[in-house]
Amino acid sequence: MNTDLTPVRQLLDSQLKKAAFSHGGSDSIRIQQLADPVDMTQEAAERDIAVQILDRESTLVRRLRSAISRIDEGSYGFCVDCEEEIAPKRLKAIPWAELCIDCQERADASRNRRQTTAIFEDRTQAA
Repeated sequence: MNTDLTPVRQLLDSQLKKAAFSHGGSDSIRIQQLADPVDMTQEAAERDIAVQILDRESTLVRRLRSAISRIDEGSYGFCVDCEEEIAPKRLKAIPWAELCIDCQERADASRNRRQTTAIFEDRTQAA
């Protein structure tokens, strides 16, 4: 990748500052003792959502930092799996992309299989 990556670096830095500043729903994770079972269920659901948001934000922060590191070391724009160049259209859409589209599709399929297997195992154990 022979292009000037300064604008990409600035965009990643900006996204990183936004993501690190937001801290989504960390206040919503606190556990409170409530007398009403309906309120307890609602609080649990809100906590689950807050945890998912924090997880998503922390994953984005890790990916942004990783992309900035790849710019600094000169490997930005190349797939971390197969080391082929990542399509410029993909990098324009997702500047922190670390996988080419083929490797990303394989990673997504593998993650989906693991999730399906885990759900099946949970249901089997519950029965």
